[in-house]
Parts: sequence; C-alpha cells; structure tokens
Amino acid sequence: MKDDTPFDLAVVGAGAVGMACAMWARMRGLSVLLIDENLPGSGASYGNAGTIATYACVPVNSPGIIKFLPSLLFSSESPLGIDWRYALANMPWLLAFLRNCSASRVHTICDQLGDLLSHTDAGLDPLIDEAGAGDLMVTNGCLYVYSTEAGFAAAGNDTEARRRNGVEFDILDADAIRALEPALKMPLHKGLLFSGARHVRDPQALIMRFHDWFTGNGGIWLQSRVSRTMAGNAGVTIELPDGRTCKARKAVIAAGAHAKAIAGAGTSGLPLDTERGHHVLYKDRGGLISRPVGWADGGLYATPMAGGLRIAGTVEIAGLDKPKSPGRIAYLTRKSHEMFGDLGVPDEDWLGFRPTMPDALPVIGPSPTSDRIIHAFGHQHIGLTLGGITGRIVADLAEGRVPNFDISAFDPGRFSKR
Repeated sequence: MKDDTPFDLAVVGAGAVGMACAMWARMRGLSVLLIDENLPGSGASYGNAGTIATYACVPVNSPGIIKFLPSLLFSSESPLGIDWRYALANMPWLLAFLRNCSASRVHTICDQLGDLLSHTDAGLDPLIDEAGAGDLMVTNGCLYVYSTEAGFAAAGNDTEARRRNGVEFDILDADAIRALEPALKMPLHKGLLFSGARHVRDPQALIMRFHDWFTGNGGIWLQSRVSRTMAGNAGVTIELPDGRTCKARKAVIAAGAHAKAIAGAGTSGLPLDTERGHHVLYKDRGGLISRPVGWADGGLYATPMAGGLRIAGTVEIAGLDKPKSPGRIAYLTRKSHEMFGDLGVPDEDWLGFRPTMPDALPVIGPSPTSDRIIHAFGHQHIGLTLGGITGRIVADLAEGRVPNFDISAFDPGRFSKR
C-alpha cells in the first residue's frame, strides 16, 4: 500500500448498494474506506418494503402509461403523485422516461433487468453468510395480487415478461389467496405467488450487520459528507467539507439519489432523478400476514417486519427538498385500511428517496469522466435486491477483472451514446 494512495477503494454511500460494495471489496482483500454523512442503512434502505424481489424485472415504464396517465395524475386514488412545478422544471427527464415506454424498449429493459436479477443470490448470499445475518431473512414467498379481472388482464405482458425471464410463480384465484392470507379484506381476482421469494425482517439491521462485519474485518468507516472527487493518473482524491482529503486508487459513487451532489464524479451530466417513496407502520400488526403482499391496484406492499406491519410504496415525483407528503401518507393509510380493515392511526410514517434513471436501469460501471471512478446507483425500487450483485461487480472492476456476465446495459456512458 503506497503512502499517497492509502486505500485501494473508497466507497461513497453506506446504503444497501454502497455497503455491499465495501463488504465485497473487503472480502477480496482490498483496503477499503467507506464514507457517508449518515448512519449505514438509514436512508432509502431503512424504509423500503424489505422484499428480495428477484421477480421484479418489469420496470415502471410501460407501453400503456400514456393511456392511463390522466387517471394516474389526477385521481385521489392514484399511487402516483407529482409536484407539477418540479416536473415542469425537469421536463427532459420526463420526456426521456416516456421515450423508454415503447413496447420494444420495455421488452429490452425487462430482459436486461431480468439478467441482472438472475444473479441476485450469488451477490447477496455470501454477504448474509459472512455477516451472520441469516436470522433476518424469511423465505416464505411473496404474493402479488390484483383486485379486478381488468387489472390482471392488463398485466398480461408483465406476467409473460417474468415467465420469459425464468421467474417461477403460480397463478392463484381469490380463494387460494385468502387461504394463504385470510386477513386480506380488499376485493381479489387473481394473484401471483413467488413461492421461493425472501424478505428481510429489518432492512436497516441487515445493513448494520454488514457494517459490523466490515469494520470488524479491517474496513475503515468515516461519517462525513463528500463534497468533491478528483481523479488523476495515480488515484482519486476525495475532498470533505472540513478541508480534509482522503486518497484511494479507485472510488465508488454509491450515494443513491444524492450522487449528483458530488462534484467531479461525472454524475452531474447523468439523468438521475428521484422517486420519492413513503411508508406507514402499524406496530404489533406484523402477524396479520405471513409474507409480503404486493397490491398491484394500490401500487404498494404490505410486509410483516420485526417492528410491525409496514405499508410501503407509491411513487411521488417531487425532488429531494420537499418534506413528507401528507397526501401520500393519507393514501397509504387509507389503502392499508382497505386491505386489512380498521388498523387505527399508523405508529410511524417515513419518506425516502429512490434513485431512478429514465430507463429504469441502474448505472454500474466506470464514470464517463474517469475509469478510476465507478458508478453504482440508480437501482430505483430494487436496491436492496440488487445491492449484493452490484457490490460483486464493483469489486471485480476495482480489481481490474471483467465481471462474469455482460454489464454493458448498465454503462453510465449509455446516455451520451444515444
């Protein structure tokens, strides 16, 4: 280890993706510095639905979104919320999103996500084993349900995309769904049961287990914001707000929705935006269901967690600065009562920021500005699922190895090539 480059790798961001990058690199024997101004797993990783969603190859982009856009935008029962002033100021992103909603693009995106998702277990399981975190994992499947015949029929292409990508599932009728989850009160038509799916009892606890392993095995943790990265021939210099600097041979930007705020990292030119997600939690109600239940019509998941019943989901386009949305929280509360009956007032509500690209694909690979800086963000709704395999890919790139499958679809430079 040279004095002028004391770390082989510096990882900026300690969420599900950044923590996996740091842990994989340390497992490979690299000297690693992990930096985040917040506690590990306390951002988007804290409040997600907790599903290891290996079946989630269907993007938010949809060929039918134009047809349903008016009802999505203006109905009080819509799982989508938009701050119009923010949306108008970021119209290029919205237009790029719509360009990725053609049938051909969605087909391609599904297959690219499906390929990445097929490596989920290979990336995540070694981390769980090393960190002794198996007790936080539950393998009891996941239900994804539709309340109406029309809704199930409209999702036919999504179901076929999952089948095409090797996702195993059973189609259940209403009686079979209620036999599995008798507490469900809303109308039911059909559902998909992903019987081998897993979920996490406490996502932040999982990230903290990874962090404890990392620091207990020679990894260095620094709680600080990063203001700038500067790549040179010998390595990367990382500037902190207090004037201190750190140096590494390579650096990883895994700061999720906040990645664009890091100057010099090559992130400012990328079309990264934020899908704001909320959740509400009902303590002592986790026993109502035995597995995560995704309600397609409501755009949300109900998940039994260690802390209770978590109702998480919906999408709000409003940026990073706006506070929690009372409307989104009211929507989740109302829908949770439709699902389970009167649950009373939620004991907790939460807002988090999902990093999202207009083509629903993450960016994983060298920055357009320097191959010494690696990008690893934009995982949208499935950062917890894809964090492990992203970390393994980043460790390969940090060591100068070629990953064992094609990652060109996730190239950060793909936007400048189009």
